[in-house]
Amino acid sequence: MKMLITGGAGFIGGHLAEAALAKGWDVCVVDDLSTGRPENVPAAATLRQVDIRDSSALQAVFTEFQPDLVSHQAAQASVAISVREPQLDAQVNVIGSLNVMRAAVAAGVARFIFASTGGAIYGEVPEGVRASIETPPVPLSPYACSKFAVEKYLEAFRVEHGLDYTILRYANVYGPRQDPHGEAGVVAIFCQRLLKGMPLQVNARREAGDPGCVRDYVYVGDVVGANLAACEGRIPDRVLNIGTGVETNTQQLAHFLKEHLHSSSEVGFGPSRAGDVERSVLNADRMIELLGPTVSLSTGLALTADWFAQSVSVD
Repeated sequence: MKMLITGGAGFIGGHLAEAALAKGWDVCVVDDLSTGRPENVPAAATLRQVDIRDSSALQAVFTEFQPDLVSHQAAQASVAISVREPQLDAQVNVIGSLNVMRAAVAAGVARFIFASTGGAIYGEVPEGVRASIETPPVPLSPYACSKFAVEKYLEAFRVEHGLDYTILRYANVYGPRQDPHGEAGVVAIFCQRLLKGMPLQVNARREAGDPGCVRDYVYVGDVVGANLAACEGRIPDRVLNIGTGVETNTQQLAHFLKEHLHSSSEVGFGPSRAGDVERSVLNADRMIELLGPTVSLSTGLALTADWFAQSVSVD
């Protein structure tokens, strides 16, 4: 198998490249390295520094590599940037994705996997509810709008061009090698600060002093496993939530990591952040039915914290 991963120098893409190589697949990574890091790309993979907005350069990579599978992870992933610069968000996430889809069709790709967002596409998820794929999307940011638009384009490409696709709607992904400067990187941010003895801030869900926003945190290994399963045709669904169905607030996250890392850092409280969804929890029952149990939050956080403890300089 020959697998092309857009955004393969990123946090998730790098882990996926490793796993695909472990299966004996040939892997080509396409990444403009604007946020991705070359060190995330395994030595056995081919790296092509290409912006997905550059259709001719992208087409050249597809023509040269002739992939059987595409996992499209590349994105403008910041909600804040999408609000500030909606045109940029659309250029990368919509036009860039269309370029990838067109190149995939021209290359006769057998299966196309798209990294969408469960954390943003459903909007506010009410108390006591876990958003399922039957939940009508309520995209509240340009980022969520662009991801939902690509989902619809994929169906159009399936009808018009026969492009076989799987959409994976990610919850909040965390794990080793996550960039603390990236979007949804609260676990990485907290680990770095705790290891340096710096205070943590729990941004409010509504008012400063509350336990913070509620999220569904899914370990990167489970996300990689879902991508590989989709590539191998083990996910018959067109759209699948990738999460755990377990809700966790920011304060719980902070206290677990502080205790695990034996840190003396103080945990304080801050105001709510503009654009933050208060509560986002996914119904992951179908994922678990197809792929088996997910990594528990306690296990995943421990693995992540231990990696940061071995990797972060505290000087």
